[in-house]
Amino acid sequence: MPATLASTREPYSVSRLNQEARRLLEGQFPALWVEGEVSNLTRPASGHLYFSLKDARAQIRCALFQPRALLFRDCPRNGQQVLARGRVSLYEPRGDFQLIVDYVEEAGAGALRRAYDELRVRLEREGCFAPERKKPLPRFPRRIGVITSPSGAAVRDVLATLARRCPSVPVLVYPVAVQGEGAAQQIARAIERASRRRECEVVLLVRGGGSLEDLQAFNEEIVARAIVGCSVPLVTGVGHETDVTIADFAADLRAPTPTAAAQLAGPDHAEWLAKVQFLEQRLHRAARRELDGRFQRLDELAGRLSRRHPRHRLNTHAQYLEVLNRRLRQALQYRLNGEQDALAGLTARLRAQTPKVRVRRERERLRALAARLRAAIRQNARAASRRLDYFSKQLQALSPLATLNRGYAILRRPDDGVILRRAGDAAVGDTVDVLLAEGWLRCAITAVSTSDPAAPPRRPLRG
Repeated sequence: MPATLASTREPYSVSRLNQEARRLLEGQFPALWVEGEVSNLTRPASGHLYFSLKDARAQIRCALFQPRALLFRDCPRNGQQVLARGRVSLYEPRGDFQLIVDYVEEAGAGALRRAYDELRVRLEREGCFAPERKKPLPRFPRRIGVITSPSGAAVRDVLATLARRCPSVPVLVYPVAVQGEGAAQQIARAIERASRRRECEVVLLVRGGGSLEDLQAFNEEIVARAIVGCSVPLVTGVGHETDVTIADFAADLRAPTPTAAAQLAGPDHAEWLAKVQFLEQRLHRAARRELDGRFQRLDELAGRLSRRHPRHRLNTHAQYLEVLNRRLRQALQYRLNGEQDALAGLTARLRAQTPKVRVRRERERLRALAARLRAAIRQNARAASRRLDYFSKQLQALSPLATLNRGYAILRRPDDGVILRRAGDAAVGDTVDVLLAEGWLRCAITAVSTSDPAAPPRRPLRG
């Protein structure tokens, strides 16, 4: 082997190759569904499940780890066709290509169940199953329609039940296929025909029990849409009590079995006849009680009428008037005595509180207040006089007139009255008023200087 070729090659280790292969597989394939037959199923003590999924030409190793395996009551079995969801991976220690499974279900039924759940949720969001759109069933329908297979056991059970409960009500059968290809379309057309013709007041959609695949026609959207658009009340009785289809959600009423659907739609004539007889007996008893009560009431009113003759009422009122007259005289006498006592008391109080005593007392009080007022006025006047002298002295000390008396003067421009405080506030030729302690002078400015004229002149400095 040439030396140059050996020096340029960089070999992979086995672990590195498996590691990069695993990363490539896990990054390339997201979670996916795989359908196949279970084989080589093992379950060691760890609780994990290891098996293979195979078809006619290939197989793949699968691992369902213990935390996920505990969620499934029915574990996969060898030979079972399943649908598994997982992610592609590589077991690095052995380099085994495998599928890490997180969910597994039986093929066929699982797909139908998912389609069932998706359709149910979608129709429910559209309001197809809303209770407010459900139509009530007629209590006494004149004709009952049955949509079912003409050769099945369900139609025999329904007809037998209706014949027993309401033999006088005619039954119209709409023959359709209830399973297999095209069954959903036949059922939808029969529902639309019954809705369009309105020849029945209530319609039964029934069939016997079966697997999920057998009941698939009743889980189709076309059937649910037809039920929602049906103008006639519709009752479903599909399968057994545990079987619930999309048609049951869309129907106005759901019965657990075909026989129960017939019992809900068809009134029981024997039961209603018994109710009518019972109500008739109650009516007779109530009428008899009412007549007896009216006769008793009539006798009572006749006795009351005799007791309430006008002569009796006049005597009673005369006695009552005498009692009231006596009570009125007593009340007036009592009121008069009370008023006289009150007048005597007020007279005594008036004599005790004559105005002369009060006027005398108020006059003495007024003289005392006048003396106090005069004393207060004199005291306040003396205090005000002392404050006035004090403030006059303070004002005299701060007055500019005192400054003028000491030989100072105030310069003011005559045009605007501005007081001059600096020599720079005036210019040569300006006229100013000079205020003295006594009088004022108007002077003209002949020179302006910022230095004191009485100060000796400064000599220039020599270098």
